[in-house]
Amino acid sequence: MANIVVLGAGIGGMSAAYEIRAEIGKEHRVTVVGDGDLFSFTPSNPWVAVGWRKPKDIQIGVRPHLAKKGIEFENAGAAEVLPAENRIRLRDGRDLAYDYLVIATGPRLAFDEVPGLGPEGGFTQSICTTEHAHTAWAAYEAFLKDPGPIVVGAAAGASCFGPAYEFAMILDADLRKRKLRDRVPITYVSPEPYVGHMGLGGVGDSKGLLEAEFRQRHIKWIANAKITKVEAGLMHVDEVDARAQTLASHQLPFKYSMVLPAFTGVDAVRSAKEMCNPRGFVLIDAHQRNTKYPNIYSAGVCVAIPPVEPTPLPVGAPKTGFMIESMVTAIAHNIASELAGKPAEEKATWNAICLADMGDTGAAFVALPQNPPRNVTWAKVGKWVHLAKVAFEKYFLRKMKTGNTEPVYEKYVLKLLGIVKLK
Repeated sequence: MANIVVLGAGIGGMSAAYEIRAEIGKEHRVTVVGDGDLFSFTPSNPWVAVGWRKPKDIQIGVRPHLAKKGIEFENAGAAEVLPAENRIRLRDGRDLAYDYLVIATGPRLAFDEVPGLGPEGGFTQSICTTEHAHTAWAAYEAFLKDPGPIVVGAAAGASCFGPAYEFAMILDADLRKRKLRDRVPITYVSPEPYVGHMGLGGVGDSKGLLEAEFRQRHIKWIANAKITKVEAGLMHVDEVDARAQTLASHQLPFKYSMVLPAFTGVDAVRSAKEMCNPRGFVLIDAHQRNTKYPNIYSAGVCVAIPPVEPTPLPVGAPKTGFMIESMVTAIAHNIASELAGKPAEEKATWNAICLADMGDTGAAFVALPQNPPRNVTWAKVGKWVHLAKVAFEKYFLRKMKTGNTEPVYEKYVLKLLGIVKLK
């Protein structure tokens, strides 16, 4: 009997556990290690931050749903991965041995890289976790009583820009509904070389599309922007040129701000330096296996992926959404192959699909594959995207409750669109 441990109980970890169980059957042991007892549907965090959702609307208890599939759960969290010894040290001091390890932890949020950034000891909000989004909602409620300028954006080194775009336009929509928009200047600040780059080098005409949406909503923007420090009510931003030389320094006053930080690997993983890059992300081959320890697989934001192209300021490539699901499917097939004495040959497609809500409408981006040159690339705006994201939230939470690894939606609808998980 093989012992498979999945580190992380988020979108990647839960999906991996269910798919691995479906592929290898009941004769092997599968254990998920989570940090707490709840699964959160992270893409809905922007709605939590404006009060359109409560945390309980997008969270489910992990243990009972995994148990239905014969998957064990440890909620203590990991303190340290010891890859040379094939074990994990949990935060309560116990050790957990494994034959195969799947790392799907998500990132550490590197607020510390910019003085004054973040909700814990800083002056900006975050929507990276549901807990942060709930804190952001409390700050937003206070802001609504005395509105003023808003700054939304991302720090240099960030790699998932969709939520920042979403949040800027969701705030716009919410403030319009409250008849407060005329009192709130909004500025979008990002290290991207242009609006719509999104760490992907653009998708279709995402530049023109998002610039038009920002103009229509009277949202100003500063691209090639490095946030140098944040003080109470004041953000310091250096705007750079193509050679990263400072063109202008801006001081942006704000009464409310949400900034996505740069990411690193989580402490428990990056402590094993021999399996990570300098930022603590797990180095993987084409089959999602660690380059030093082939019995360790990894998926999602915690994997090391080089930037799509050179940019004046560091801009990471996104590793979320459907990309995670394609990585997870490859891992499940490859572990099953190895247990059957066959080589691990499956490769994830890394196709990128983004449904970005804008409050009353939305933007959809599809890049097949993620990195250019691409076979398919398009970006479209419409109310259908907002409705599709609401439907996807309900669909995915149900998927996490039932453990159904390939519902009808994925089996037929995505295939009709030419969107598949494996090469």
